[in-house]
Amino acid sequence: MKYFLLFLFIVSFQFASAQKIESIYVNLYTDSLKKGTYNYINIDGKMPNGRYLPLDSTQLIFWASAGKFSGNSLWIDKNIKEEKIDIKVTLRSNPGMVKAFTMYIKKQPDPPLKTLDEVMKSKNKP
Repeated sequence: MKYFLLFLFIVSFQFASAQKIESIYVNLYTDSLKKGTYNYINIDGKMPNGRYLPLDSTQLIFWASAGKFSGNSLWIDKNIKEEKIDIKVTLRSNPGMVKAFTMYIKKQPDPPLKTLDEVMKSKNKP
């Protein structure tokens, strides 16, 4: 029984240390934030084995100078006047591990999407 408990302790210690996040990285899908919508803020954690793990609000604390977070997504009001937003992400298990960055608000509207007919017509042209 004593050896079993020792084995269990060693295995659980190795599992816990294997789950430790060494560093966090910002991995954005865009270079600017869009007004009137949620903007996903992707944060990855680097593990001791070199692998990367996507992190969410259960592991991170999100803060922004404007807008409101819901999970990893930052809502930007369509009437916002700021040109940029400062964002800070803190690892819950290690409050000293912080990433801070600035993202600008997109100024130009998105081009209009083609209708189904326009897409089908362009597909049929040689």
